[in-house]
Amino acid sequence: MSQTTNPLPREVADAHVDELIVLDPVTGTYLGVQESSSRLPDLSPAGQEKLADLARRTLARLDEAERAPGADSDIERRCGRLLRERLTAELAVYEAGEGLRQVGNMATPAHSVREVFTVTPTETDQDWVAIAERLRAVPDAFAGYRESLALGLERNLFAAPRPTATFVQQLTEWSDPDGTGRGWFEDFASAGPESLRADLDAAARTATAAVVELRDWMRDVYAPAIEGAPNTVGRERYARWARFFNGADLDLDEAYAYGWSEFHRLLDEMKREAEKILPGAETPWVALAYLDEHGKHIEGVDEVRTWLQGLMDQAIDELDGTHFDLAERVRKVESCIAPPGGAAAPYYTQPSEDFSRPGRTWLPTMGQTRFPVYDLVSTWYHEGVPGHHLQLGQWVHVAENLSRYQATIGGVSANLEGWALYAERLMDELGYLTDAEQRLGYLDAQMMRAARVIVDIGMHLELPIPADSPFHPGERWTPDLAQEFFGAHSSRPADFVESELTRYLTMPGQAIGYKLGERAWLTGRNNARTRHGEDFDLKAWHMAALSQGSLGLDDLVDELSKL
Repeated sequence: MSQTTNPLPREVADAHVDELIVLDPVTGTYLGVQESSSRLPDLSPAGQEKLADLARRTLARLDEAERAPGADSDIERRCGRLLRERLTAELAVYEAGEGLRQVGNMATPAHSVREVFTVTPTETDQDWVAIAERLRAVPDAFAGYRESLALGLERNLFAAPRPTATFVQQLTEWSDPDGTGRGWFEDFASAGPESLRADLDAAARTATAAVVELRDWMRDVYAPAIEGAPNTVGRERYARWARFFNGADLDLDEAYAYGWSEFHRLLDEMKREAEKILPGAETPWVALAYLDEHGKHIEGVDEVRTWLQGLMDQAIDELDGTHFDLAERVRKVESCIAPPGGAAAPYYTQPSEDFSRPGRTWLPTMGQTRFPVYDLVSTWYHEGVPGHHLQLGQWVHVAENLSRYQATIGGVSANLEGWALYAERLMDELGYLTDAEQRLGYLDAQMMRAARVIVDIGMHLELPIPADSPFHPGERWTPDLAQEFFGAHSSRPADFVESELTRYLTMPGQAIGYKLGERAWLTGRNNARTRHGEDFDLKAWHMAALSQGSLGLDDLVDELSKL
């Protein structure tokens, strides 16, 4: 990179990451920065303002950097393009006061505080010393979060009541779900060394007391104050969040129509596949319910974790060298069971920058011990290989050719989720889903993503249901109708459907990025194939696409088409 007094965009982006880690040690921990392990961020309004100030300073530096010699190269241009789009979207959310009403069943500051402990190093006694200090920092972090929510109440910036009620339940589960006097933090700290037992136990009790204090305030002060507030956000707020999660200014009405077109296409395909499993089934979901009882299953939590690990290992062995070229350190990914008290959806965590902590997939069991195979295979192609792990692991692997920002914290949700959904489709295209159970499960997962586009946009914008819909034609969407629709067109159990709808109310505009992102990846691939004709090399395209770092959807289609 340039060593002149005029930095290039990648240098500005890397400097931004350096400054961000100081303000946000949670991000530092995910990157593998040891110095971050003992600290938590300032979640108060003042802490949020410091992050906004950093974004403004970085944008000013980027203005200068983009005029520097060499800034027009492809690698610098892509970095600057991403950095400007991301920081602009973040500032729009901040300036609208959205950070003063972050309440829900996932992705809140409180969830971030708890989940960072699952990726904090635990190998040495010194690691556990840092963990004890971080545990003692939980009360201040939660106090800052509470201060932000209280300011939101003063300004009439209310969270949605339904996600708030769920959040109170989750805090109860984190604190002492069984009445044993031990919460999640005590259980986590119990794995530490005996030489630090007294310090760790005391620190964990301090953290749990902060959870209880936050829970009581949310239940007794916050929830009554927002009673009667809307659960949906309306078009203006939704458009702002859709830009944040998708990296593009979307035509929401066109996206809603696309969701319906995918719904009808997938329904026809599901009916054909269901006929192979249960001839004459009234709906595909009757066939899936049959599989819940009579299909292939994995019995036991440890057993399903081992089985999922084998599924990912097999995919790596068979895809490497044929459809991807994978570095040895990208080939490692771990299957894990998610801690209780979170949302129902599986998720993935990226490797640290030096790969000392590998990429990990996480399965929430929701108290279950019996797991249908049809519901797992394409999901783990999505979360693990060739989905999230190959994309995010490759970004970290080629970070020196990008910027630290592009490879780690600059990820656009719809880019990430779009690739993962594309990965599911790719495995179907490659013939990995010929088994009727697994293929119907894949189509059910695709249908869930199409339904997300419909209900997420529909209920937040209160759009009419089309006249050709098999469900309440002509009525306008509400959260209750959305939950009924989702439950009727999904194999997922009631608690999953409940968690999903709460998630959409918590994170408006995020759930649509799966299908819209997949469409962007497919459009980019088709454009590149058209340009190259018979010379199109899918493996080369995959590796070039996975090595360019993150981009918003509009920029993504443009860049993928040029590869």
